[in-house]
Amino acid sequence: MDLLFAATSSPSPAPAAGGFDLIGTILWPLKWLVEMVLVFWHWLFTAMGLPPADGITWVLSIVGLVIVVRSALIPLFVKQIKSQRKMMEIAPELRKVQEKYRGKKDQLSREAMSRETMALYKKHGTTPVSSCLPLLVQMPIFFALFSVLNDVTKHVTAGIGGVGLLNAELTQQFYDAKLFGVASLHETLINAFETQNVTAIVILLTLVVLMIASQFFTQLQIISKNLSPEAKTGQAYQMQKIMLYVLPFAFVFSGVFFPLGVVIYWFVSNLWTMGQQFLVIREMPTPGSDAAKAREERLARKGKAIDSSGKVVPMEKYQAEQQRLFEEAEAAKAAAPKRQQPVSKQRAKKTQGNKPAGGGQQGKKPDATSGTP
Repeated sequence: MDLLFAATSSPSPAPAAGGFDLIGTILWPLKWLVEMVLVFWHWLFTAMGLPPADGITWVLSIVGLVIVVRSALIPLFVKQIKSQRKMMEIAPELRKVQEKYRGKKDQLSREAMSRETMALYKKHGTTPVSSCLPLLVQMPIFFALFSVLNDVTKHVTAGIGGVGLLNAELTQQFYDAKLFGVASLHETLINAFETQNVTAIVILLTLVVLMIASQFFTQLQIISKNLSPEAKTGQAYQMQKIMLYVLPFAFVFSGVFFPLGVVIYWFVSNLWTMGQQFLVIREMPTPGSDAAKAREERLARKGKAIDSSGKVVPMEKYQAEQQRLFEEAEAAKAAAPKRQQPVSKQRAKKTQGNKPAGGGQQGKKPDATSGTP
């Protein structure tokens, strides 16, 4: 409580001389939350005996921040998985709409295609944006962390703290903290090159490469194992393949400007995503995908299968359900009225003329023994 009172009663940094700081005002609540979580984990690890100004203490605090943020995003991640499933289900209908308006570039056709597409999304309760929710929510937190770490040098020089619980004393400790005693957490790759800090350069380059590799592998898991054959024929799949190789280049350039603490946050967050994605693909794969077939084979070896409601049941119960569904389908087929084949008028007249009149057998050859000529 003393820490909370001291932090909240400390003066906030004055706005820049340029006037009103819009971005800073928008990020202020998130920066306050980021500082609160960092300070909590720092307090916990310090209470466990770690030095308060040591690099490993603050690195573990950043890892704790990842755990808190990603745990809070689990409900959104579940919603993302459900949205992706629904998008897969309506993919054939979306292709029909696209085929219907293929080659039509006039304004009315474009508006009609947009209306029909949005009607499909509304009917099935999904949108393409739903599959991006965890990333969209996490990005402001990422920028808030970037802002907190980026302001450390400026705040230490001014002798002030952050916007919340990260007071002047903790800000100084964070500024003095160095990973392995050589790399400051607020240091960027550009700073390391300017100061010729070879060890810091190696650490930052290694982490940037690992960050890119984890991002690449996570995306590769999805497009190689968790897509159905139908999804691999659409335009969205081609875009995913392009992004698989293009996105790492974006991280190469942005990683140069990220402070070491932000690179650590992003890398640990990628590890969380990779592990989470592995569990989802293994236990809740997309129907028809290679991962779904592998799961069915694993269950079959254990004498289990997946019933029509998606639950794992014993093989005997699954086979009984399949037999029941087959019998119901056969009964419905037998009860359905048979469809009469359409016949042309000429053929109908010919068939009508060939019918025997008065119950006789028209066209029957005379018996040789009857004496009839």
